[in-house]
Amino acid sequence: MFKRLLWLTIGASLGVGTSWWVTRTIKQKLERFTPTRLTEGVANKARSVGGDVRAAVADGRQAMHDHEELLRAQLDARYAPKNQ
Repeated sequence: MFKRLLWLTIGASLGVGTSWWVTRTIKQKLERFTPTRLTEGVANKARSVGGDVRAAVADGRQAMHDHEELLRAQLDARYAPKNQ
């Protein structure tokens, strides 16, 4: 009789604990996909992409100016009067 009561208690405890854990986990997963969370996620991603684009454009402009200086120096060296 006591063995049955012990196993009944253990089974009921495991069932309640497991169902509580599964319910909590599912609620947390579903909360990630609510409209406000999705909107915040999209907005944050757009901000980070915008920052990346700005950084890429700045790097491109700097590379363009550096290359332009190099080309101008080569052009000046080509047409500079030669002292003989």
